[in-house]
Amino acid sequence: MSKTVIKTFSKKLIAWHEVSGRSGLPWQGNRDPYAVWVSEIMLQQTQVATVLERYPRFMKRFPTVKKLASADIDEVLAEWAGLGYYSRARNLHACAQQVMQEFSGKFPNDPILLEQLKGIGRSTAGAIAAFAFHERAPILDANVKRILARLFAIDGAIQDKAVNDRLWQLANDLLPNQPKSMPVYTQALMDFGATWCTARKPVCMGVEKKCPFAKECQANLSDQVLALPKKVTKAKSPEFDCDMLLARSGNFVLLQKRPSKAIWGGLWSLPESPWRPKTENARKSVPTLKELLTMTLPKENITSLVKSIKELKQGNQIKHIFTHRRLWMQIWEGKTTKTLEFLGEDLKWVPLGQLGRYGLPQPIKVLLLGLSLTRGDDLKN
Repeated sequence: MSKTVIKTFSKKLIAWHEVSGRSGLPWQGNRDPYAVWVSEIMLQQTQVATVLERYPRFMKRFPTVKKLASADIDEVLAEWAGLGYYSRARNLHACAQQVMQEFSGKFPNDPILLEQLKGIGRSTAGAIAAFAFHERAPILDANVKRILARLFAIDGAIQDKAVNDRLWQLANDLLPNQPKSMPVYTQALMDFGATWCTARKPVCMGVEKKCPFAKECQANLSDQVLALPKKVTKAKSPEFDCDMLLARSGNFVLLQKRPSKAIWGGLWSLPESPWRPKTENARKSVPTLKELLTMTLPKENITSLVKSIKELKQGNQIKHIFTHRRLWMQIWEGKTTKTLEFLGEDLKWVPLGQLGRYGLPQPIKVLLLGLSLTRGDDLKN
C-alpha cells in the first residue's frame, strides 16, 4: 500500500471538493449536532432530492432535541411518513429522549459515546463528531466503502468482517491531520462517492472528467472499477398476500396501530390479516365478513362489527415493494354506523380530516387520500 496515497489523499480530496463538490445543501456548514444528526439519519437510505424537501420541514416542526424528545411518537411518525424505514423515526424519538435524560440535552462529542445512543452506528457517530465537533473520526458508509475498495483494490465482499475491518482501518489512516479540516473532508468523501465514484457510472469510465485519483486507484489501473467492490448476489424477493379491512362510518375510518417491531412499526394502518406466501393457487374466493374480521381484528371487537357492517365489498389490490419483499394487499370495504364502542388503545375510529395527524404507510396514505379528497377533507397537513 502506497504511503504517498495515504499521505496525500485528504489534501487531494479537499482540493477536488473546492471545485466539484456539492454546495448549498441546507445541512451543510451547520455545527449544531442536533441538526447534523437529523440530516445524517434522514439521508440514510433516502435520496438527497427527497431530503432537500423534507429536512427543512422536519427541522421547522422539531427545531431542537428538546422539542423532538417531548413530541408524541405519532406526531414524529406522521412527519416522517413517506420517507420509509420507519425504525429511523422511532430511533430519532428515542435518541432525543436519551440525550435529554442522560446528557442534559447536549450531544456528546466523543464518537464512542455517540455510538451508544439509540439508532446511531459507528459511521453516523463519526459524521456527527466530524461535522459538529471537528473530531478526527472516520466514516464508512456505502459510498466510502466503494471509494476505498476501488482505490486500494480490496478483494472480497464488503459484508465480510475481515474486509470491513480493513476498510475501517483505511478510513482512519486517510484522515487529515488537522481537526479543522474534518468537516470539509467528511463532506468531500460523501460527495465524491455520491457524484463521481458512483456504482454504475463513475467518471473514470467516461471522457468528460478526470478523476483526481486516476493514477493511484488500483481498480482503475487494473481495469476492475465496475467489478469492485464485489457484490453479493441477492436472492429473489419473496412475495406475500394479505387482506385489509377498510371499515368506514360516515366521515370516519377504522385504523389499527402496528406493533413497533413489525414492518411499518408504530404506524397507523388498516386492520390486516397475517401475510401469506404468494402462490399461483392463492385463495381467490371472497371471505365472509366474519372470516375477514377474525383475520384482521382482536376477538373482542368482532361481534359488534359483524352486526353493524351490512355489506362487504371487494376493493382494489395494492402492490407495495419493500427492500427485501413484495406485498399484495387486497382491500375489503365495509360500512357501519357505529363508531363509539370502546376498541382499545391500538384500534380507533379516525375522522378523514384528521388523518394528517397520524403516521400512515405510504400506500395506505395514498388510498385514504383518495377517500379524503372525495369528501373535501385534507390529508396533506
